[in-house]
Amino acid sequence: MAIIEAALSAAAAAARPVVFSAARRAVSLSCAAYKFAASSGGDIEDSPPPPPPRGSLLARFRDRRALAVTDITATEWCEKQMEFVLEHGRPERTQAMKAGSERHAQLEQEVIERADVTVRSLEELWAVKFMNFIMGANQLMLEGITRELPVIGLVEGSWMTGVIDELRMPPDAISLHPILVDTKTRFKPTVPSEAQKRNGRLQVMCYKYLWDNLIGEKFPADNFFSYFDLDPSYLLSDDIKQFIRFSGLNAKTFEDVVKYFKVTCHTLARSQEQLLLRYELQADNSLLEEYQFSYDAGWFKDQIQEVLSFWRGSREPRYVSEEERWKCSFCKFANNCPLNASTSRCC
Repeated sequence: MAIIEAALSAAAAAARPVVFSAARRAVSLSCAAYKFAASSGGDIEDSPPPPPPRGSLLARFRDRRALAVTDITATEWCEKQMEFVLEHGRPERTQAMKAGSERHAQLEQEVIERADVTVRSLEELWAVKFMNFIMGANQLMLEGITRELPVIGLVEGSWMTGVIDELRMPPDAISLHPILVDTKTRFKPTVPSEAQKRNGRLQVMCYKYLWDNLIGEKFPADNFFSYFDLDPSYLLSDDIKQFIRFSGLNAKTFEDVVKYFKVTCHTLARSQEQLLLRYELQADNSLLEEYQFSYDAGWFKDQIQEVLSFWRGSREPRYVSEEERWKCSFCKFANNCPLNASTSRCC
């Protein structure tokens, strides 16, 4: 599907866009390190944030990398569990988690066709991500919906990335402000707890903050190139240039792609203040609940600052509250939690 200024043929407009996944060829790339896993609480900042304290989790585990939105929500769920994950690695995924991933893949395939493209550098990996954003934004405007849209930005001085589950245009066809939607699956036919809803609210508010700041602010490209140690004049491979031409654009360097990305952002509208969480039953994908809520800038900023104080090493990790100790029964690190034996509390 062609993007921005390029002419759109009728066939291209009717077809599902092809979103490309980066297949790694360079040995220096790490899938875990550079995955777009998964934002008024402050503006995008043009100046780079101060370096994190020596020994902070941000310095140890995310140096020259962005925090993912999933890092933020996992920290809000339980800071001690997040610390265990960073120190010892994630436990094996459960069947429920695998089922949730399969459902999201199914939802994505309804509107997006995936293909692989080989990358040879970090510049090309980011070029693919930016092009996927451009194609997804184009699909949103043409077809009224897109899914799995990568976003990036500065949040309280720290780079953050995420993948928006779904953006849809309002059904009235009047408003140009898209609706942010996130679909979650549940193993049991019960509505989520308040703790689960709170965590979901934080996740979708992160996406809104990132989207709105991309749309409303100048993307700090120089900061981006410097922080991630990227060369804007990097010459793209023939494979990547062909991938870009598939979208109706021409680019020779990585900076060319970033310029297209910035132009695309300025053609879009901020998202709606009302956000939506959908909860489905894994067994049959039936809808359990649609939970609509409003973006709360003050609450969001407070939550992000709390999470970042943990990541930056300003304080020790906190444990779950007494009211939310039920989380411990789902924690794979509960038996190793230092407070488990001494106070009968765990992460």
